[in-house]
Order: sequence, then C-alpha cells, then structure tokens
Amino acid sequence: MSVSATARVLFVASEIFPLAKTGGLGDVSAALPAALIKLGADVRLLMPAYRGVLRQVPDARLIADIDDLAGFGRVRVLLGSAPGSGVPLYLVVSVPLYGRPGEPYHDEAGDIWPDNDERFALLCHAALAIARSNDGASDPWQPDIMHCNDWHTALVPALVNAQRGDGPAGAAPPVRTLLTIHNAAYQGPVSAQQLHEFGLSTSADSSAQGDTSFLALGIQHANRLTTVSPTYAKELQTREFGCGLETLIAARAADFTGILNGVDYSVWDPSHDAALPAAYDALDPQGKAACKRALLQELGLSDDMETPLLAVVSRLTAQKGLDMLVEASGDLLAKAVNLVVLGSGDAGLEAAFRALAADHPAQVAVRLEYDERLAHLIMAGADIFLMPSRFEPCGLNQMYALRYATVPVIHAVGGLADTIVDADDESVEAGSGTGFVFRRPSANDFMSAIARALLMRENTPAWRRLQSNGQAQDFGWEKAARQYLGIYRELIAR
Repeated sequence: MSVSATARVLFVASEIFPLAKTGGLGDVSAALPAALIKLGADVRLLMPAYRGVLRQVPDARLIADIDDLAGFGRVRVLLGSAPGSGVPLYLVVSVPLYGRPGEPYHDEAGDIWPDNDERFALLCHAALAIARSNDGASDPWQPDIMHCNDWHTALVPALVNAQRGDGPAGAAPPVRTLLTIHNAAYQGPVSAQQLHEFGLSTSADSSAQGDTSFLALGIQHANRLTTVSPTYAKELQTREFGCGLETLIAARAADFTGILNGVDYSVWDPSHDAALPAAYDALDPQGKAACKRALLQELGLSDDMETPLLAVVSRLTAQKGLDMLVEASGDLLAKAVNLVVLGSGDAGLEAAFRALAADHPAQVAVRLEYDERLAHLIMAGADIFLMPSRFEPCGLNQMYALRYATVPVIHAVGGLADTIVDADDESVEAGSGTGFVFRRPSANDFMSAIARALLMRENTPAWRRLQSNGQAQDFGWEKAARQYLGIYRELIAR
C-alpha cells in the first residue's frame, strides 16, 4: 500500500444521524467523518438501507447489483450523499434484512431482531466488497482504511485477515482496519456454526473469555483499536468495566487509544438552533428563559420559572443509572423541583417513570419516545441535566448541556469524568468548575450532588458564572479528527 497525502477511509456504522439514530453512535458517525473531510481526508460512509432511509437520500444511484453476496441473497449497493453534510454515502439494500418496520436493532414492539447477527454480518461483507473495488462496480473508489464502529461492524477485520491468510492471491483487499469501541457492553454474541456460515473459522479466534462475539473477533483482528474517551480506555482493561473483554483488550494495549468524542456545534448550539423558540449564547443569555417557558408549557408542568427544572434525555437502561433517580425521587420531589424525562428502553424503568408522572402530574413529565426536536428544547429549557450513568464510554449529552447553559450532574466514569469538573465556590470562581460530580453509584451520593447543585442555584451570581464556565468549553470535533487522521496515516505507512 502506498502512502498518499489523502487518506481514503470507509467509515462503516450501523447508524448515522439523521438517517438512523438510537444514541451517540449516530451523532458520531455523522460528525466525525465531516470533520475528517475538513482536514483533507477522503471519507465515505457505509450503512444499511433501513426502511425509510432511501427517501432521505434522493441522489442515491446504483453502483453494484450482486445476485448473492456471501450467501445473503441479492444485495444492491447505492452511492449518494448524507443529508446535511453531503459526505458520500454507500447504502446496502437488502429488503429481507433491512426493509422492516421498527428501529435498527429492534422491532416495533421493542424486541431485539433475532437475526441481528445475520443483518450485520451482511453489512461487514458489503464493506469488504467495496474495499475490493470489484471490476464489475461502476464506482472504482477503494479505501486505504476501513474504520469500523462497534460490534455491528467488527467482523470486518476478521474477514479481511481471513482472506489475507487463507484466500487465493489477490483475494484480500489492500486495506488496514481500525475498530472503535463505542460501548463494550454490546458485543454481538455468535456461535461457531454462525461464524462458519458467515465465512469465518473459529479455530484460532475463540475468545479466552468464553463465548465468541463479533466484538471479540474485531478486537483480536483489527490493526488498531480506539475507544471514545481516555478514561474509558483505561476502564476497559479492568474487570469492573471490561464486560469480559478486559484480557483481550489489555493484550492489545499498545494498539489501543482513547480519543474523546466531540460535539457537532453546527447542530448543537443554542445561538442558531432551529428547534428553539429563542436563540441565546454566553454573551446574551436571555433567550434561555423563553426556552424554559416554552418547554414547561409544552410539557404541562407548573409554569413557575423559579422552580428548578431537572432533565433526563437518555436510553432507559441499567447502564444509565436511572434506577438511582427512581430511588431518590421521593427526596428529590420533596425539594419542590420539576423533572422531565425523555427516552425509552427497559420496560421496568419505563413503568417506574410512568407511575412517577401519574403520581406527580404537576412536577413530572415523561415522554417515552425518541424525539430529536424535544431533546433540543429540553437541553435549552432545563436548569440541571442528570447523567448518573454506572458506566459511560463518552457521553455527548453532558457536553451538549454545557453549551446550552444547563448544568450537568454526573457520575465520574468514562467520558463524563473527562469532560466535567466538579463545581465548588473556588473552582467556579477560577473558571474551571462546570458541573456536579459524584463518585459512588448510589442514590444517596447522586442525591447529594443534586442537592449541591440546587444550593448553588440559589446563589444567582455563582450560578451564572458556573453556566458561563460551561458555555466556554470547546469540545468541537477538530481535535479528535486530527488524532484519528494521525492513526490513519500511521496505518497507511506500515
């Protein structure tokens, strides 16, 4: 492989905002490639053509029509442009596997698709087909790097290496692989029989931890590994946070880097956010009050502007620590605050928050759904943002909250610990304090941090300074993009 001034990168992901989004991966997959292109990289995206995606990419054109790709049946590959950014976008069209109602990973009832292993194995094989730049394709572009994201794409490095080691001469594409772990809790378990059907042998690939998974194979086979914050990179090498992969990851420590995710301020900035009734920024913060007023009205909560409004925008899962909020809700609501929760997920948590809203209709509003517009309005209208995650690889919402002058309360793990500095009188005055941090995952410690936030809010000058400190933080994507570009160039030079 020759070293070129421009790295050609195929960025493979299961979700890309606004085409599909269930969490931070969708935001990252939209923003990081755009930032890389600004720095001179030649980046193209690849994702499945879920139901409804094609109508959002009107310029998509057919570049390959494959009768039977790796045993998955007829597959078409289209090339168009990602909405908003214009980044070149490959879409993998398989009506049986992707043309379904529901979300990328779940059906309309919220149950996980039982054939997700097949659905994402196909995505990995499509990436390999693009990397080969088959003579029959109408678009001959060929990547130097395949940047894979999470378990859904983690078979790519194993497929590349299998063809390199066992296939005929010239079968393996001249490409290097980078795997980014966004959340090690989701691994894509797979049996030996399934791997055989997907074109892989487990003879040299079984995980020392027991069950084989897409993610374990990716960790073993990728040329380089990254994750989404420096602290999470350390945590993944421990039993507490490694989710059974800690030994595999520690064995690759020399090839493993934690790079903090960034924020796309073209999307998340109250000075020009189309979802808000009024714009505001650090120099002119008056519009935040109008946003709070509009939010309270939409949610049907008490319209007393002095009552603190606390917010959660999150998947409702054990990882996010929201059971601690349920446990602390009695003490919290006794303090005369309002609470809004936006998100969906675990049935038990959904039921608990639904009951909380029913018992306290003037104080608690719960929306068990995904609503991007409402997420922006909540970020702007709330006073305090709650993120009590038991683990958090990076987290983006706490960084969004800072720009929107909404003070975060966080558990000191992963990217939360890398982005929020605990606030007290001294740190706020010095300009470093940006939020409230607790260090043990318990309802009592979480409630203590909230109580500290509510107490400081009573001191208007200190609170304004704290908000200003947060708005002054810059977590834009350029720094992370430069780090990734350095890894790409290192891989190409090998």
